[in-house]
Amino acid sequence: MDNNGQILSFSGRIRSIRCAVQGICTVFCSQHNAWVHTAATILVVAAGLFFRLRADEWCWITLATVSVWTAEALNTAFEFLTDVASPEFHPLAGKAKDVAAGAVLISAAGAVIIGLLVFGPRLMTFIRGMA
Repeated sequence: MDNNGQILSFSGRIRSIRCAVQGICTVFCSQHNAWVHTAATILVVAAGLFFRLRADEWCWITLATVSVWTAEALNTAFEFLTDVASPEFHPLAGKAKDVAAGAVLISAAGAVIIGLLVFGPRLMTFIRGMA
């Protein structure tokens, strides 16, 4: 049973998944930064395939990528909720949005560091091989 006393059903789970996918689509359609994250994700996956990353390296890259996407989705949710709670500008609402955006920046910076640690040595070897 769920919190409302309803019996959990398969159709209810399908409906939940449908809503979650709709939320992901909302992030893609409403956030320009999601397009940047998409381009970065494609570039990183292509580089990973090119450099033939090991499974453990893919784990780090996946963790970093999912972290950024999760932060972006939560940031989008905070923005929507803040707009509903405070339709007119309020300094605290602005701070809430800034903090949520900061979380995305922290996550992205961490992803860049992981990317440098994973790809850096391979990239240096590749560049040396070209010279």
